Amino acid sequence: MRDLLTALALVLVIEGALYALFPVAMRDMLTRMMEIPDRTLRVCGVVAVAVGVVAVWAIRG
Repeated sequence: MRDLLTALALVLVIEGALYALFPVAMRDMLTRMMEIPDRTLRVCGVVAVAVGVVAVWAIRG
């Protein structure tokens, strides 16, 4: 459970840093994401999850 909370905290750190360092680029990206079809976003999300699981498995393996 501790590892999960640490991972979530790191996600917040990375995401917060992106918004703090590149606010205009992040806003533009979010605007462009509104134009992407839901199915495409869903597929990208599933691919990201799969890559993440494989990476964790390889690192912690």
